[in-house]
Amino acid sequence: MWHVRTEIAPAILLVVDFGGWYKLDSKTASRNSSHMIQHTQVSLLKDVIVPYTHLLPTLPLSDNKDRPTLLYFKGAKHRHRGGLVREKIWNLLGNEPDIVMEEGFPNATGREQSIKGMRASEFCLHPAGDTPTSCRIFDAIASLCIPVIVSDEVELPFEGMVDYTEFSIFVSVSNAMRLKWLTNYLRNISKKQKDEFRRNLAHIQPIFEYDTSDGAVNYIWKKIHQKLPMIQEAVIREKRKPDGTSIPLRCHCT
Repeated sequence: MWHVRTEIAPAILLVVDFGGWYKLDSKTASRNSSHMIQHTQVSLLKDVIVPYTHLLPTLPLSDNKDRPTLLYFKGAKHRHRGGLVREKIWNLLGNEPDIVMEEGFPNATGREQSIKGMRASEFCLHPAGDTPTSCRIFDAIASLCIPVIVSDEVELPFEGMVDYTEFSIFVSVSNAMRLKWLTNYLRNISKKQKDEFRRNLAHIQPIFEYDTSDGAVNYIWKKIHQKLPMIQEAVIREKRKPDGTSIPLRCHCT
């Protein structure tokens, strides 16, 4: 499939994150890579991060109820690459009385458990897995469960049009690995602030829906429209480079 990746490289790619690309290809790792983009074909300059489709039903703000659990996570404990931190966080949090850490899989039983768990929790934990993001973030948004994102390399959909700090908590991996730091931080967030986060979650829910008139598809096109001038500029810059120059590619657009 190497030739396919080369052929599609100049296109605007729609990807859910850059997790599977952040590694030099084995075919290029041994060469001088100064003439090629370091992250193979992807670039924030030209490509568009799109949301996963959430797997859980949307909870309206009017149906929101008491949330006795502080923090909830359901998923695989053991992951690879950047997800190795997940197991370490699990071991730090697993014995806290108001935190639920469940091993589970996306089957029918797991779905019902996730619906119940997310709707009963103030915060939903999102440590990196095999990739920096997953549909879990968008399940939390649909469930009005405030996302707690622990991933230093995360890229999210529609940045610049959506301010994630208005409805999500971002925690560095180094802080998340400190004993009691995360639980103390979350417990110190006031009810007023949590209510504000939840109102903002309800407001933002439609943007991540693919079947609404002003939802994800419309925002994807808006994001592509934003990127076109930058791509055109990069293409023109590449054209005027004289033969023999060795300036690294800033955009795999030509």
